[in-house]
Amino acid sequence: MTYQGLIRRYGRLLDLPAHTQIISLLEGATPLIPMPRLGRELGCELFVKFEGLNPTGSFKDRGMTAAVSEAVGRDAQTVICASTGNTAASAAAYAARAGLRAIVLIPEGKVAAGKLAGAIAYGAEVIQIQGSFDDALSLVVEITQKTPIALVNSINPYRIEGQKTSAFEICDELGAAPDWLCLPVGNAGNITSYWAGFKQYQKGLPQILGVQAQGAAPLVLGHPVEKPETLATAICIGKPARGEQALDAARESDGRIIAVSDEKILEAQRLLAAEGVWAEPASAAGAAGLLAESAAGTLDARGKRVVVVCTGHGMKDPAVIADSFQAPKVISASYEALTETIQY
Repeated sequence: MTYQGLIRRYGRLLDLPAHTQIISLLEGATPLIPMPRLGRELGCELFVKFEGLNPTGSFKDRGMTAAVSEAVGRDAQTVICASTGNTAASAAAYAARAGLRAIVLIPEGKVAAGKLAGAIAYGAEVIQIQGSFDDALSLVVEITQKTPIALVNSINPYRIEGQKTSAFEICDELGAAPDWLCLPVGNAGNITSYWAGFKQYQKGLPQILGVQAQGAAPLVLGHPVEKPETLATAICIGKPARGEQALDAARESDGRIIAVSDEKILEAQRLLAAEGVWAEPASAAGAAGLLAESAAGTLDARGKRVVVVCTGHGMKDPAVIADSFQAPKVISASYEALTETIQY
């Protein structure tokens, strides 16, 4: 049977209103990729749920198909979001698919070029504000309370309904929930969604390891971070909209939320790429947390089944790789020059 997108696949399990009109780009059905070498190192059966293979390159498409489908069903003409990048591209794409106007607010200088380019390519009106993501979110909440514009950030409850389908897919693929689920935490909608999905699907419950960047770790510090700083731009958020729900998910699952350095995030990004999975820096945070906790002896993955969620593709935020790239050697177009260079 031809795949028709996650609402048609899992609609019976999603709490969407009757007026919903499905707007889909055939999101979901992302691969659960075995990571045998890294798994052997940790002594576990390790998989990556690679959400970077959604239509706009990130997990945001799962929630956006639900949020925009609901908005279209109630005759909204415009959608708006605050974003550090991935939400912007996703909102713009689904709005374009539906024929809606899309407005995106981003913090000045804090959005990766690949994500900003996506939002522009899909036709969104992008506005930079002199402030943080949290300032942008406050503005979009205010304007949607005073106008008919539809808010499509993760505080929209239908975003959670769409995003929890990834938990369903993991269970369908493995036959049950994994022992551990490791994932990045930014605005905290995704960790909230996964936990809701596992609880609803009733195929077991994982322990959850949520991972923030040290420079943007309000849930670890216990208070908002006024000026979050991390190269993992997708999780550079100082006041998560669903922070309390994220903490609840970690606690209820007998898991935890930790913070790791940017250096550990980049090392995890390299290790994932070494097995063929190129994730944007923020998306490697889950793997970085797993590695850090395993090294510290505070998470024993041996003999366990572990899923690391990579939320976005490396092409969404290639700056770190591009900036460290050395220009390739230039040789003459001859066999002799080639063999001498590669020393084969």
